[in-house]
Amino acid sequence: MYSSLRQGTWETFQEHLTSGRSRSQRSSREESGFTLVELLMVCLIIGILVSIAIPLLTSDTAKATDVQAKELVRTAATTAATIATDSSGNYKNVTTTELHKYEPSIDIVATTNDAYLSAATGGDAEYSLTAKATGGDEFKITMSATGEVIRSCVSPVTKTGCDGGEEATW
Repeated sequence: MYSSLRQGTWETFQEHLTSGRSRSQRSSREESGFTLVELLMVCLIIGILVSIAIPLLTSDTAKATDVQAKELVRTAATTAATIATDSSGNYKNVTTTELHKYEPSIDIVATTNDAYLSAATGGDAEYSLTAKATGGDEFKITMSATGEVIRSCVSPVTKTGCDGGEEATW
């Protein structure tokens, strides 16, 4: 009795598989590919995602070059201290050329890819260093004769590069 029930179940299962196969073969002949509406919807969704992503990526690139300019002017300040040490505490020799001579990683020529040190002036006990990012933002470190260090930022091009404004300290 068990084997006949088992045999009947197997035959029913085989019939179900055969009828399902013919149904799926029939539907694959009737529908092949995507409809035009489906393709247009996919293109629309991709377009929306791209329009969101591109401004975010360009914003990150501008921030990265600003960080690069800040790091460059900090390196130049450390190098200026080295020059002053070699000159008996005098900052008169602090120039872009001299800074680059002491530290070759300090770029002093403008490029479209990297920040560069755009200005450097020195006096007896003070100096001023300015690095310019590729977006036009300028980061400055100034040390007064009293030893006070001021870090400032000016954004003449975008007017928002310094913490969202045209000028700020950092």
